[in-house]
Amino acid sequence: MEIEAAVREFLDYCRIEKALSKNSLEAYGRDLRRYSEFLASSSNKTPSSASAEDVRGFVDSLFGAKLSSRSIARALSSLRGFYRYLLIAERISDDPTADVALPSQWKSLPKFLTLEEVDRLLAAPDRQTPRGARDFAMLQLLYASGLRVSELISVERAHLDLNLGVLRTRGKGDKQRLVPVGGQALEAIESYEQYGRPELLGRRISAHLFVTNRGGPMTRQAFWKLLKRYGLEAKIMKVFSPHSLRHSFATHLLERGADLRSVQTMLGHADISSTQIYTHVLRERLRAVYDQRHPRA
Repeated sequence: MEIEAAVREFLDYCRIEKALSKNSLEAYGRDLRRYSEFLASSSNKTPSSASAEDVRGFVDSLFGAKLSSRSIARALSSLRGFYRYLLIAERISDDPTADVALPSQWKSLPKFLTLEEVDRLLAAPDRQTPRGARDFAMLQLLYASGLRVSELISVERAHLDLNLGVLRTRGKGDKQRLVPVGGQALEAIESYEQYGRPELLGRRISAHLFVTNRGGPMTRQAFWKLLKRYGLEAKIMKVFSPHSLRHSFATHLLERGADLRSVQTMLGHADISSTQIYTHVLRERLRAVYDQRHPRA
């Protein structure tokens, strides 16, 4: 119970002081519960009495469970944040994670759709139905703005200025940013607002722009399912996710001459190193074009 209370306090600290998102808080909670269960089963210790060897044993157990290096790095990051909090609160005198190294991570290239695949995907919804009009507007907005799916489903009507073509959204760390929205996406949203949204809501009222046929806000899971269905209808044979449209947004901008700083701002990346991964995509594309076209490649 003492540990459960400490974890709750730490998560409250992350929510209030660090303004972490709900998804990040849930991930931290899962990592810390897994760590506590590991200690209880392996050494009968609590997190406050654990040593660096216990932390290394926990990391080894994650490798044994065949978790990805990214997931293991996130779990260790959760532990480090928790122990830093315990140090500040003077619950412990030494941080057992201080000398535990993060596992090396392979940086995989982001998966994105080609322009032709994006066009087929956008053509899949039946815009003559309320749900189809909604889905078309969501896909258009996601590709036109590079939003995260959590940002997309949280959009409220008051956040969007149709006249200026600007959307106000909150990203990671509760940071607010303004994102330009293209004309085709704005037209899709206006059409959905006139014909689709009123039928989905009926007499109900909702601040959210995108709603279900029950009048509630769209969820991440529901959007992922409808995206998968439209991907099949569009005959897109590659595995892709809502985040793939965000990657497509950034890649297509850079391919057409956008500067990295502008794309960083639109994506809401705190560090430009997060945006620089798209330059690897461009180099891969250049290499492929060279190999295909140059007579001595």
